[in-house]
Amino acid sequence: MTAATRHSLRRRLLVSVSVAILLGAMLQGVSAYRSALAQADTLFDYHLQQMANSLRGGPALPHFPLDAPPLDAAQDYVIQIWSADGRHVFQSSRIVLPPRAVLGFADVTQNGVQYRVFSVQTPLQTIQIAQNMDDRLARARALAVRAVMPLALIAPLLMLALWWIINRSLRPLEQTRRQVAARAAQDLTPLPDAGLPDEIQPLVQEINLLFDRLHASFDAQRAFVANAAHELRSPLTALKLQAQSLARTQDPQAQRQAVARLNQGVDRAIRLMQQLLLLARHESQQEPAQHRRLDLNRLAQQAVDEMQPLARERSIDLACVETAPAWVDGDADSLSILLRNLLDNAIKYTPHGGRVRVESDLRDTRPMLSIEDSGPGIGDDERERVFERFVRGNDPQAAGSGLGLSIARAIAERHGASLTLGTSARLGGLLASLVFVTARAG
Repeated sequence: MTAATRHSLRRRLLVSVSVAILLGAMLQGVSAYRSALAQADTLFDYHLQQMANSLRGGPALPHFPLDAPPLDAAQDYVIQIWSADGRHVFQSSRIVLPPRAVLGFADVTQNGVQYRVFSVQTPLQTIQIAQNMDDRLARARALAVRAVMPLALIAPLLMLALWWIINRSLRPLEQTRRQVAARAAQDLTPLPDAGLPDEIQPLVQEINLLFDRLHASFDAQRAFVANAAHELRSPLTALKLQAQSLARTQDPQAQRQAVARLNQGVDRAIRLMQQLLLLARHESQQEPAQHRRLDLNRLAQQAVDEMQPLARERSIDLACVETAPAWVDGDADSLSILLRNLLDNAIKYTPHGGRVRVESDLRDTRPMLSIEDSGPGIGDDERERVFERFVRGNDPQAAGSGLGLSIARAIAERHGASLTLGTSARLGGLLASLVFVTARAG
């Protein structure tokens, strides 16, 4: 992955939260600045009013020369006082404001300069206090900046704290990443999840479950390869010996017999390879293919029709009986393979002239399919064992790979069905019962 396409969680958290902090600080700063300006404006107005009221409460001021030097206490303000008869009796600055402005607050412009003026009248005099608006605004801005300054200092500190918190919070994830990176390809031991945050623990637990599944899959694959190699060794060795025997034989009759045995060996090897490939295909599927509503009776009849040629070769009476309508949800191809394997197993172990019966029914409202034959059956102690790979029955006359029943049970389990073996009360041989979990009305 190139640098341009990387998506760092740390960077995204830092940038997004830092931007949020900066935007919040800016909005708060603007709000605080405007609020401070408004408060300063109110404070200055209050100060003007208090100065006027303090002068109002004292005795009438004596006459001061209009060219007297300004009072130090009122250097930032312009104070003018008129007597009741309209005489200008006091002026704190050489700046002359319009006389007798409106009482209360007013904005006055004199010689291009704007003033904020407060005027109050008593029976003896009229007092006028004014403040230069430029000076007033400058002082208000200074107060507002002083109010906003803490926000300007807090925002960087918050971002530093955020950087530290995010790095510390992501440290367990980085440790887990290093543990995975340092592992060998065959190391599937679980990752430790102690001390991990609650948000990361489910991820590590799922990874550990994946490791468990991979470990089981690798074990099954190794066992499958080992068993397959063992099972293929015997038929291939037999084929080689039969080919050597055919090469040494001069008698035409013996050659024909050797060719027949060779063909039978090739057929067994082909069948074994087909079963191995079929088993590998089903084990590689995580779940069955597309499920749809299927008529179990129709599937059974199709499987019986396909296996009739093999049954006729052995003079076996193969019949399909529908007792009750049965519908299931499943994959038609997989279930057809299951039924053909069960029928093939029944035909293979049934002697010449025997019978194989397929019947569909309902068991406690659940769809069920039974396949029974008149063969020798399987003992109680072997009925679960024959579902294992490469395990055959005890009949020495029957040739097979030992994979048919294993494949059938694997397909049944993928469809939520149970496949069990028993003894047929009707024919005396083996009874294979396939029972599905839920029933569907026809």
